[in-house]
Amino acid sequence: MDHVDRIVAQWNKARPDLDVGPMETFGRLSRLTTKLRGEMEKTWKGYGLNPASFDVLATLRRSDKPDGLSPGELLELTMVTSGTMTNRIDQLVKVGLVERVPNPEDKRGFLIRLSKTGFSTIEKAVSDHVETQHRLLQGMSSTQRDELNRLLKDLGELIDNGTR
Repeated sequence: MDHVDRIVAQWNKARPDLDVGPMETFGRLSRLTTKLRGEMEKTWKGYGLNPASFDVLATLRRSDKPDGLSPGELLELTMVTSGTMTNRIDQLVKVGLVERVPNPEDKRGFLIRLSKTGFSTIEKAVSDHVETQHRLLQGMSSTQRDELNRLLKDLGELIDNGTR
């Protein structure tokens, strides 16, 4: 029995009238997310990054716009909130990982692009990030990973459709 099994067993005893089966799924997802995020944060920290800064740099790197992205485009393409984005850009500019440049399509606006240091940093960080992810999944076969991805995608779609 693991931690989640014990919690579910306690609830089954305390409230046998409730079907707490979903609690097992969400408990496992929550605990796993915490563990996985912790391992990835160790990798990012080695580059002076946190989840938000890694996400911004990775988004800039994987975009097909070498001249940069507008702050609005960055918001759409990342998992960062608006307030966090402004602060994150300011911090990344301050440490020299990104730069603000005039937007040729909007004279009042600007674009955010990777600096040379930022490009070099995200190149190394993303390579180590992917290596960390491989290490975390090394005990699973490709078939198991594909099945897990399919199930998680299905669950995400069910939840998205149920909350609309």
